[in-house]
Amino acid sequence: MFVLQTSGVSNVKLNNGVLMPEVGLGTWKAHEQGTLRETVKAALGMGYRHIDCAKYYGNQREIGDALKEAGVPRKDLFITSKIFENRHRPELVAGALDEILDELQLEYLDLLLVHWPYALNPEIDHDDFTANDLDDVPIMDTWRAMETLIGTGKVRAIGVSNFNRSILQRMLPQCRVRPAVNQIEVHPYNPEHKLVGYCQANDIAVTGYCPLGGGRVDVLGDSTIQRIAAAHGCSPAQVLISWQVARGIAAIPKSNNESRLKQNLQTVTLTLDEMQAIGQITARQRKVDPSRNTPELRWVFHEDEAKCPLI
Repeated sequence: MFVLQTSGVSNVKLNNGVLMPEVGLGTWKAHEQGTLRETVKAALGMGYRHIDCAKYYGNQREIGDALKEAGVPRKDLFITSKIFENRHRPELVAGALDEILDELQLEYLDLLLVHWPYALNPEIDHDDFTANDLDDVPIMDTWRAMETLIGTGKVRAIGVSNFNRSILQRMLPQCRVRPAVNQIEVHPYNPEHKLVGYCQANDIAVTGYCPLGGGRVDVLGDSTIQRIAAAHGCSPAQVLISWQVARGIAAIPKSNNESRLKQNLQTVTLTLDEMQAIGQITARQRKVDPSRNTPELRWVFHEDEAKCPLI
């Protein structure tokens, strides 16, 4: 039986006890239409409390303005941001957090992530890079600098993003503070069963970005997703978000459309047969794959060949 859940967003409990709403608002490339401030304010008015940000997105000042104008008490919000790859040198990490807080006009973050497991030269401020732009910074040096942020009052939890299983397996035994979250691309065309299972078995919550696919990754148009949505009178996006939440994964879909924003916040209960049908989808595509930038980054995604040179 299909049940529409409209009573509010549930939370994922992180390994340090912090509660993270299981559905949030993604903001990557959300400023392209010049509507981000109003979108964030509208989303907060609908009940969104989890806003996902990043220094690299270039829109945190506008998000900060929206947070101030919306008037939602800070204690009721869950704000995530990420340090860019050009701030991996340990001496730059604390300053990177301060830059983020200044842009968002906040005193603290609920979650700070290392955006990618590779480092770029501090002079590089874009993702159109070559192998010569990589910075030889061990990821554990960056992580130890992240660990020092706990207790400063500027961040409640720390985590990683786009880290594969091989990297985490080598990293976790060296951590004083275990990552609270790994944010990765998750949708039925990139389900990441092994990586999600590993994270959850090791008490690392998973946040899935691009839960609706997007661009050339047309998960919304998949026949299985369409069939399930039609059978229960909901949108394909609701099916995808609900599938993710049912796996214990937080979802951060993006939309500038008010009706879709409302729909995305309303998860549904999928049957076991429906979950299995989605799990049997064989198409495989990912929207984000920086390994195309330079061969040295192939290990980020191809974990069977991972050498993890930066551990």
